[in-house]
Amino acid sequence: MKKLLCIILFICMLVSLSACNDKKQEETPEGFVPALDTETDCKITVAGNYDNFEALEAEFDRFNEIYPNVKLSYVKLDDYNNMLATVLEGNDKPNIFFSYTWMIGNDQYAPVYAHMEDLSNPDLGFDLNCIRPGLINHDAQDRVMLVPVFSRTYGMLVNNDLFEKEGLSIPTTWDELKAVCDEFKNKGYANPMMGYSLKSSSCFMNTIAYPLFTAALAENPEALKLANKLDPAAGEYLRPALEKVLDLVNSGCINIDECDKIEDNYTQVILRFFEGDVPMMICTADTVSGTKKRESQSEAFSKTPFNYTFSPIPVTDKGGYFIDSPSIQFSVNKGCDDLDMTNEFMRFLISEEALNEMASIKRLVTPTANMPLDSVYAPFGQVPSELTISPEVLGITDPLTVQVRIAAFQVGKGQISIDDAVKMYGSFE
Repeated sequence: MKKLLCIILFICMLVSLSACNDKKQEETPEGFVPALDTETDCKITVAGNYDNFEALEAEFDRFNEIYPNVKLSYVKLDDYNNMLATVLEGNDKPNIFFSYTWMIGNDQYAPVYAHMEDLSNPDLGFDLNCIRPGLINHDAQDRVMLVPVFSRTYGMLVNNDLFEKEGLSIPTTWDELKAVCDEFKNKGYANPMMGYSLKSSSCFMNTIAYPLFTAALAENPEALKLANKLDPAAGEYLRPALEKVLDLVNSGCINIDECDKIEDNYTQVILRFFEGDVPMMICTADTVSGTKKRESQSEAFSKTPFNYTFSPIPVTDKGGYFIDSPSIQFSVNKGCDDLDMTNEFMRFLISEEALNEMASIKRLVTPTANMPLDSVYAPFGQVPSELTISPEVLGITDPLTVQVRIAAFQVGKGQISIDDAVKMYGSFE
């Protein structure tokens, strides 16, 4: 009887465990399923222009839980843009490399483009549907040669505690922005809106002008064609954006002399903002990505931390734009060694879980369709769809972007007039 009772209890335990496992399997979403031999031994290298890439290395570790013998590494290439084509032809060619939309159709990067694998090939099994469609670029043959890993946007870092201290509300319209700048100036703040303005490579003035110009082109397909062709006639469509840039400078919202004291568009912008006396710091999300790491590097912020967020610049009466464009993109070198495992890693990487995790670590905007945002980007989650613009969908080209950036810089710095900038559209280099 004792033996029989033990057998019955053992059977009941097995049934109970089986039921628990079944329930657990039902509750757990289906994860990555390996398609290759998990004992495969090979090497995969990702090449880029970041100094380091901790977010990607975290995904290396997760992939190695499945494929423990695959050696993954990240390498930074010096003089990346000029050396990439040569490296892709070399003996130690990378499997995956950073790529950018402006490489498409650029004769200088034709050899690089020739190495890119078509990531939309259904045989590869990549889940491109997990990425926001507006971030995916299709070439003339409807191929996807670059896949976004992070996305970027334009805006301003806002010292929320400073606004609260001075009893002011964060502006949501153009008139409110002008008014709050006046309020800060009256309270002794010499430069309500700051940013790096020393060189034309700065995105400072462009952060104001580009969203406005892009929005104007989105409403006028003929103007977009002219702008992409660098036709001087497109300059008139840029005029309203340049007028707002100049308005912010002339009204004292932006003090160029103070901005010129900032030495770079990344670390020094962040550290200057962390001094705690800057209400709004104009920059891009690429700059924001460095804030978390530099909180501890700022003596002022460590001593007196404050709450901050990244917000759209309210350049219209309806608010600010969310320019949703790719930041870093990956391409697969179709001539690399171990192409099958390279594509297996890319299949692992192109997923909501991996992309969201990397964005969280890097503090950039995730490219995924569900778009969970770091708290610092929370204001962009409130931007209505009519103020969200995808340059990839519009067909905005890089030469067009260069024209806006240089024109806005020279007008903002007082180097040329708006009339001159309008006439010179298409000739800025």
